[in-house]
Amino acid sequence: MKLIIITPQSNSCFDQVDKVIIPGSKGNFTVLRGHAPLVSTLRKGVIQCNQQEIAVEGGVVAVQKDTVTVFIEQ
Repeated sequence: MKLIIITPQSNSCFDQVDKVIIPGSKGNFTVLRGHAPLVSTLRKGVIQCNQQEIAVEGGVVAVQKDTVTVFIEQ
């Protein structure tokens, strides 16, 4: 699964992630390969993937066809 993180300063892409834990506005949720498409707002928290953590202040996430795109404020 591909994870794309877009910030006002830069873009990052992780091509091989098994799962992504997202701080959704209603609580954390996990995205795995084959997850149903969705769009959600983010709250302040941490995105976790491949044993990395990315702090976020808020933003939006979109999941489509094994691609997770996150637009964040850092």
